[in-house]
Amino acid sequence: MPWCNCSKKGKSLSHINQKQPPVRTPTILFALLFCLPLLTLAQETESESAVQDTTEVIPKRIYLTKAIGMEKPPAIDGLLDDAVWNIVDWTGDYIEFQPDENTPPSYQTKFKIVYDSKNLYIGVRCYDAEPDEIVRRLSRRDGFDGDWVEFNIDSYHDKRSAFSFTVTAAGVKGDEFISNNGNNWDGSWNPIWYTKTNIDGEGWTAEIRIPLSQLKFAGSDNQVWGLQSTRRFFRAEERSLWQRKPIDQPGWVSEFGELHGLKNIEPQKQLEIQPYTVTSGETYEAEAGNPFRDGNESDITFGLDAKIGITNDLTLDFTVNPDFGQVEADPSAIALDGFQIFFREQRPFFVENKNIFDFRVSQSEAGNTFGQDNVFYSRRIGRSPQGFPNTADGEFVDQPDNTPIIGAAKFSGKTQDGWAIGVLESVTAKRYATIVDPEGGRRREMVEPLTNYFVGRLQKDFNDRNSYIGGVFTATNRDNLTENLDFLHRSAFTGGLDFKHQWNNRDWYFGGNIIMSHVKGSESAIQNTQESITHLFQRVDADHVDVDADRTELTGTGGNLQIGKIGNGHWRFESGATWRSPELELNDIGFQRQADDIRHYTWVGYQTLKPDSTFRRVGINYNHWSAWDFGGNHNYLQFNTNSWQNWANNWFTNLGVNIAPIQYSNFALRGGPRLRQSPWMSFWNGINTDNRKKVRFNIFHNGRRTLDNSFNSYFIRAGVTYQPVNAIRVSAFPSFNINNDKLQYVSNLEANGNPVYLNGEIEQRTLSMSFRLNYTINPNLTIQYWGQPFISRGRYSNFKSITDPLARRFEDRFMQYGDVRISLVDGTYNVDDDLDGDTDFSFGNPDFSFVQFRSNLVIRWEYIPGSEIFLVWSQDVSQSGDPSEGLFTSLGDNIFGQKPQNIFLLKATYRFVL
Repeated sequence: MPWCNCSKKGKSLSHINQKQPPVRTPTILFALLFCLPLLTLAQETESESAVQDTTEVIPKRIYLTKAIGMEKPPAIDGLLDDAVWNIVDWTGDYIEFQPDENTPPSYQTKFKIVYDSKNLYIGVRCYDAEPDEIVRRLSRRDGFDGDWVEFNIDSYHDKRSAFSFTVTAAGVKGDEFISNNGNNWDGSWNPIWYTKTNIDGEGWTAEIRIPLSQLKFAGSDNQVWGLQSTRRFFRAEERSLWQRKPIDQPGWVSEFGELHGLKNIEPQKQLEIQPYTVTSGETYEAEAGNPFRDGNESDITFGLDAKIGITNDLTLDFTVNPDFGQVEADPSAIALDGFQIFFREQRPFFVENKNIFDFRVSQSEAGNTFGQDNVFYSRRIGRSPQGFPNTADGEFVDQPDNTPIIGAAKFSGKTQDGWAIGVLESVTAKRYATIVDPEGGRRREMVEPLTNYFVGRLQKDFNDRNSYIGGVFTATNRDNLTENLDFLHRSAFTGGLDFKHQWNNRDWYFGGNIIMSHVKGSESAIQNTQESITHLFQRVDADHVDVDADRTELTGTGGNLQIGKIGNGHWRFESGATWRSPELELNDIGFQRQADDIRHYTWVGYQTLKPDSTFRRVGINYNHWSAWDFGGNHNYLQFNTNSWQNWANNWFTNLGVNIAPIQYSNFALRGGPRLRQSPWMSFWNGINTDNRKKVRFNIFHNGRRTLDNSFNSYFIRAGVTYQPVNAIRVSAFPSFNINNDKLQYVSNLEANGNPVYLNGEIEQRTLSMSFRLNYTINPNLTIQYWGQPFISRGRYSNFKSITDPLARRFEDRFMQYGDVRISLVDGTYNVDDDLDGDTDFSFGNPDFSFVQFRSNLVIRWEYIPGSEIFLVWSQDVSQSGDPSEGLFTSLGDNIFGQKPQNIFLLKATYRFVL
């Protein structure tokens, strides 16, 4: 359900899939944020049709001169006073892109480009009549704050991918690899290049030196590259482009101008070697009698990362004894639905060039289609060990936190004739837990086997780069599974094909993918898969699935097909269908929440193309979804409408409402029967003030309520960011969540030979706050702090057993245990189901209170380009609180006064470029 937001750097107003629920929408707010855009659309459409320029956009061209005779290359000092700049003319004539496309910008920009056998040099002049007002906010690399200018270079000239170099007026560098014609911007790409800036009476200037070894291009004698340049004029929040691109023209790289005159340059084969060392120390509260928890640990490791240009198009990355630690901790989260939580990858080796290996199963403009499901989820590699040793009372266990990676290599790139290639190979070591018995005897048990992971990705552009077809193959192979690891697959394979065809100047598209998975293992491993939360073949009322305890293999399919229009006018749409067969299993090396789903989706959107006195831009969207399982059951029907607004004062707001008249769950009872869930309505709303201001605020809230009041929830997150000076930024984002559910799963039990699908009423409250402090001493030396206190408390009551899961009335779906049937004794509930005086079954008190505080302090110094020193201090306090206490009381009791786990880490790298 697309809504508007600024993409990173605010390059364009993008649509971000967001699907959020909940309750009463304030009438005044709804009228202001939703109805006002509706009332103005007719007037805007009439005015836009009168002024919209339909003239064909002609690509600009620049013809370069090779600086052969120059005595020395330009000194990169930002002054533009070197003699070499006099051998070429200026080019400019930028045109406004946002907010008022195809109009003159507030101030012009011009640049020059020269080259030699090793480097490309760019000199830029950004005019500004008020130099003292130029905004020079500092940040670390890829900060993109304040005034900046950017150059995108399509050296492949494939009209789908490009290398992006950005410099701010403060001299902060930003670099990204652009793929999928501008739909993916990979900020993890960190090439070695050089830039300086200067402010003078006419505005500001920049000089840039880009080594040709950091670009990829063919070996032809006379080359043509794609080129685009963007300037951000911060005070007016304005973007201007060297090559005009209409707002309603899809794509980005395909619309570049052209760079001619690159003659007889030789592709530079890249060779970079980066050794590193990491010294770490850890302190924590000692545990009496536990030989593995004596209060402190230390370690020192060495490793090597390397990047070798096999050809100018294809690069081999490999690592020996890699450091796969991450500097920033994962945020705290609790899931009561039983499904796994998706965490983004933060380890450098896997983050870089991750777009090449990306193969999402069902991404859509509408959202709500399991868009995070992916054939390759790199966090499976080096994961926490999946096994646990068998222990007796009184024994202590040293359970490893992660699985070491022996080595990993990536072979990736894109050839001049349109082949994109990616191959990743990684091997993780056996991992053992050590057990000590009360007499001091020691033994080891394997908790993670030796495992090989392989990913291969191939994609080919054709039809003048308007179409592509590709494939993916993954393999996971585990060696010598012991009895306690027999629940793991011995091997898992996934294959897939994807394609996309665009026509009518890329306004229309048809695309999709199909995947197949195959897992092999012991009878217990395959039975474990069949009964996992993703599949639940043991559902008692499902005729199309059944647990087969003798199976040793499982094969499933999935896919997605969609058609849409995203260009040429105000109206856009997408419609499609996605499916996951009951047997589909991707979680050995991919990410998949659930199987057994067939889903249709449609999105229709309207956007304005010209600003007026009230809005810079406005969009209104409609979405609907409908889903079935492979047994033909109609499980889901939902409708949504939403609107986003970019106001004239540069505030952003959005508002959406949902209604779901049909919803059933095959998963709510964890293998029990299909459960009817009551119809519900929801809303969401966000308000963001002008992000250029030194003090800016934002708030987001959503709510959801069933029509019979069996469920209601409300979430609110507010934030403030304060930038008192260019070098310092402070932000705080508290959030609070209410979750009241009268039918929350507790457990599946048995009483008198009959199954009991035990549920209860939960009152859950979650409170957290993220706090950040960034101090940028200069673009190469930064200090960053992040801290997050978190508490989630759940109190259960009114326990009940599901008796008629498909009943229309909520009260008819269960039998509630009154005081005569249930009693709480010493933390255990005893249930006398048949009132004969004997306890028929028992279960532990499910109330919980999880309290956590996590923080990171990171000092980063890039002492020479590509070489860094990190000093990291991480803290973690994780406790189980008293569910009967208040949130703030429990938060204080379990954080303050507790001894945290402290991790100190010093990492140093040196990058050799040969």
